[in-house]
Amino acid sequence: MVDVPSELGPEDIYRACDTSKFEFKTTDELPELDEIIGQSRAVSSVEFGVGVGNDGYNIFAFGPPGTGKSSVINEFLRRQAASLPVPDDWVYVHNFDEHSKPSVIRMVAGRGQEFRKSMERLVEDLRVAITQAFESEDYAKQRQSLVDEYGDREKAHYDALSKKAGAQGFGIVASPAGIAFVPKTPEGEAMPQETYEALPPEQRKHIDAGMKQLNEELQQTMRAARRVERDGREAVRDLDRQVTTFAARHIIDDACEHWCTTPGVTEYLHAMLDDVVDNAEDFKQSEEETPQTLFGMPVPTGRGRDGFFRKYRINVIVDNSQQKGAPVVTESNPVLQNLLGRVEHRAEFGALLTDFNMIKAGALHKANGGFLVLDAREVLTKPYAWDALKRTLKTGEIRIEDVAQQLGFATTATLDPTPIPFKAKIVLIGEPFIYYLLYSSDPDFQELFKIRAEFDTVVDRTAETESQYARFIGSLCKERSLAPFAPEGVARVIEHSSRLVGDQDKTTTRFLDVADLVTEASYWARKDHGDGEGTVVARADVQKAIDERIYRSNRLEERLRERIAEATLLLDVEGAVTGQVNGLSVTSLGDYMFGFPTRITATHRLGEGDVVDIEREVEMGGPIHSKGVLILAGYLGAKYAADRPLSLMARLVFEQSYSGVEGDSASSTELYALLSSLSGLPIKQRFAVTGSVNQLGQVQAIGGVNEKVEGFFEVCEALDPGGDHGVLIPQANVRHLMLNDRVREAVEARRFHIHPVSTIDEGISVLTGVPAGEPDAKGVYPEGSVNRLVVDRLAGLAEEARRLAAEKRKAAGESSTT
Repeated sequence: MVDVPSELGPEDIYRACDTSKFEFKTTDELPELDEIIGQSRAVSSVEFGVGVGNDGYNIFAFGPPGTGKSSVINEFLRRQAASLPVPDDWVYVHNFDEHSKPSVIRMVAGRGQEFRKSMERLVEDLRVAITQAFESEDYAKQRQSLVDEYGDREKAHYDALSKKAGAQGFGIVASPAGIAFVPKTPEGEAMPQETYEALPPEQRKHIDAGMKQLNEELQQTMRAARRVERDGREAVRDLDRQVTTFAARHIIDDACEHWCTTPGVTEYLHAMLDDVVDNAEDFKQSEEETPQTLFGMPVPTGRGRDGFFRKYRINVIVDNSQQKGAPVVTESNPVLQNLLGRVEHRAEFGALLTDFNMIKAGALHKANGGFLVLDAREVLTKPYAWDALKRTLKTGEIRIEDVAQQLGFATTATLDPTPIPFKAKIVLIGEPFIYYLLYSSDPDFQELFKIRAEFDTVVDRTAETESQYARFIGSLCKERSLAPFAPEGVARVIEHSSRLVGDQDKTTTRFLDVADLVTEASYWARKDHGDGEGTVVARADVQKAIDERIYRSNRLEERLRERIAEATLLLDVEGAVTGQVNGLSVTSLGDYMFGFPTRITATHRLGEGDVVDIEREVEMGGPIHSKGVLILAGYLGAKYAADRPLSLMARLVFEQSYSGVEGDSASSTELYALLSSLSGLPIKQRFAVTGSVNQLGQVQAIGGVNEKVEGFFEVCEALDPGGDHGVLIPQANVRHLMLNDRVREAVEARRFHIHPVSTIDEGISVLTGVPAGEPDAKGVYPEGSVNRLVVDRLAGLAEEARRLAAEKRKAAGESSTT
């Protein structure tokens, strides 16, 4: 005989937290929590990923939202980073050989800013030293000597030509067109044109030939003079270079001696000295230069401190002088420029100009030598960011890229900075589906992110976990300046955490939800008891926070109950009806989920073994619901008609359902309704049922059991206050019960009954009050049992089907004979 399951007591449907284990009066007495609750697997994965220094061991941390992935990762990385060395500084300097490709220099942390300031002083020292050298009396004498020397040489060429012209009777005059020769009179004066024209032709011809010869010699003399002039300028430039070298070399040598231990600096300083020597004129003119203007506005000349001397500046792109340990960088907006850095431009008179000083660091530069934390969804949705991140990890260098150039768009002149070597851990934080999508779709992902850190949503509810919860609440109260919690308040938070995951033996690790509850409970405590120092959050304050949160979200739930109470939605909670059961459904509205009862009915007639799900027929039932109906049809045929045809047509429907049905949690309910219809036994309407069924007749666990039980209880209280009602739930769901105070009080007063069932036979016995019946050795069920009535009804339908088939064959035979 099938045993009727016993009811659950108040202690079975709620696991209270034992406050006697708490040895504190308020959470202010507790030390701050310095450990991570319930994420040992994820923490172990992160620790392993951080410890492995080989390429590709980057980390992808994933889990449902609210599990504290970001805070846990950042807290753990900060602890690890504190014990790691401070990474080096990186500076960009001018490339004197290729101006568009700035050079990069690596320096010990803190030396970058020191180098920048040192170079500022060095340039100032150079300007002063070079200016003084050029203003010295010795330089002036040497320069004047060179000017005089080459001036005399130039003058000697012209004097020789002038002497020769005089000997031939010609003089030299200057004209707007240049130097010209004129014939002289016997008195030594320039011959007037009239006198020249009055001369005999032979004499004029002689004069013209002489002038032609002299003009040819003049061209030669002028070329020789220009060569002398160029030699003179070059001699002056050589002097300037010698003076500049003499003035600058000792300054540069001192700097080289100071920075000789830093690779690349000595080479840069020597290249700088060559450039200073080549551009000594700019050092001489920088102080005396008068700005040029156009329409009253200054015209950039490329000289002065903001022009010429910009190339001697140092761009410290990564400065770790204030860093303690390795950096932990979180980039919330990982667009390409924020990741790789960028080259900025400045507008000057309609032109966009740039230089190495306008190179800006990205998150990869800042995290170099440490850790970079990124949101996976953000990286994937920003154009080119994912590809750039992978390219950096594969090449091991940070290369600043211009997207416009990659796309072939016309751009202004830009730079191609020398890439910076990259060595850091990348931690991506995202949701599980993103991890699996990347793993299956991107071959590079498996190579670059070999560590998966999976965050769980639940943790075992043990004494240690409860103690950690108390410390977490205490730490949160101190951090957010909330009122401290009494032990009873902490206990209620822990109990609610078990309710959030629907398990008496688990608590949630979605600490975002827990933190919200703690914050709201503190608010209500201070609002109701004052904002004094003695205000403590008690159990009632936590409960009020829970109740107020429900009240803010349950408007639709209340409207639904009103429709049931006013009989707009039909539901019976009294009496007994054949083929009708109260099923339990659950719906979710954002962060709020509630349960409610629905009438499920079943009818049958003679047919060919079809169990018709009306919801599926009209395409309002989901695939899982349809699967549940097919399973119950399989159970029906296997148990009651294994050796005969199942000659019925059964119809199942959720009454007044207008939005579709999904899930198999009502499959046992539908089966109960069908068994009632077949047996003719009415079902007690004071019960509601939930649970899925398999083909062996076992009742299986479902979700949302707490919401379903509470939803039916509230409807019963509205329709029949103080009545005697109950629910049937799967035995496997007992551990998931964390019911509210009102239900527990009704259970204790035996006004509300919760029956856990393991099989369909147990459930139908409770619903009808008639034993289901066990078959004897011959497979015959006891007379009057539910199963016997069902078997008899199906046998009758099969017999009727055979009779009708025989009559049809007989009629067909007579028609054929006729």
